[in-house]
Amino acid sequence: MRLIVGLTGGIGSGKSAASQWFEQQGICVVDADIVAREVVEAGSPVLAQLVAAFGDWVLLDNGELNRRALREHVFQDNAARQTLNSITHPAIRQSIIQQLEQATSPYVILVSPLLFESQQNQLTSRTLLIDASVELQIARASQRDGQSLEQIQSIIAAQMSREQKQNLADDIVLNDGELAHLYTKLRPLHLHYLALSEQ
Repeated sequence: MRLIVGLTGGIGSGKSAASQWFEQQGICVVDADIVAREVVEAGSPVLAQLVAAFGDWVLLDNGELNRRALREHVFQDNAARQTLNSITHPAIRQSIIQQLEQATSPYVILVSPLLFESQQNQLTSRTLLIDASVELQIARASQRDGQSLEQIQSIIAAQMSREQKQNLADDIVLNDGELAHLYTKLRPLHLHYLALSEQ
């Protein structure tokens, strides 16, 4: 059984920095956000289903998905969000499973901001939470994305709380300092996962 580590964390927690570090150690990383974009590419069956469900307005002039319009639509309409999820989630899950199976490193990382919310943790053997205080999350996200405080707070509010994630995660790394500090905390976990992958 291949060891699959689910890596998650809220906005601005540092999960991307962590996943990049694991990649630099030669570990295959499957990114749920990238998969979610891939399954709705122009001409894909999933995009055709979205058009059938919502109408042509979900397309841009070039035939690609109008993410912003769809996001704003489902944000205000719960039934629409459920329709969107029922179309995209199975396709995303299928693609993730395929990519995890094709990975060639001793263990593999599945990065997903909604690892627990979307039940993608069921695909993993262990889960790693990159954790940071809400104040730090807001400070980092506003520096990086140029998003407004309200946007960042609404994203944090929509995600599972820190406490819930802490209760669910097998391993927790508090990312409260510089990147070098984060890397020193990841190294022993990497060695631990390598040892587990050999069992």
